[in-house]
Amino acid sequence: MKKTLFTLVSTLLLGAWCAPAAWAQDRIYRCGNEYTNNVSQAKERGCKLVEGGNVTVLQSSRPAATASSSSSSSSAGQGSSASSASSPANAPRVDSNAQRARDSDARAIFEAELRKAESRLAELNKEYNNGAPERNALDLRNPQHYSERTAEIKANMGRTASDIESIRRELGRVGSR
Repeated sequence: MKKTLFTLVSTLLLGAWCAPAAWAQDRIYRCGNEYTNNVSQAKERGCKLVEGGNVTVLQSSRPAATASSSSSSSSAGQGSSASSASSPANAPRVDSNAQRARDSDARAIFEAELRKAESRLAELNKEYNNGAPERNALDLRNPQHYSERTAEIKANMGRTASDIESIRRELGRVGSR
């Protein structure tokens, strides 16, 4: 009984003593934007030891599209190279009819938003009344509220006018495609 208890305790102590060494991370060296744990390679390249914490580096694949798009754009000024430069190489191709339908839908949405924003601006202009909105009961009791409400209406008019300009710019972009 004593021997098995001694063996069990010594095994647990040995495991507890060795576990941190198994969890410890090798020394990591930084070589510019690359990391390595190969000491000889780090010494050759003059890399610096990274201290003060664990480092996790995820290896990613380099996109092959950069080489193919640069070679296609270097070909003698053809119009197809401009379209390939604007979308990734692995992007799904959209049928021209489907794209026209999408553009038409986008245009309809922008036009509806433009009409709504223009009607909102007309309401605000009417309410603003050239800087003298009608006073209500709350404004008569509290003159400060009237000036705050007037300033708020003016700010809303500015935001709505800005929204209208943005929507018109987007409409121009949708129409130019």
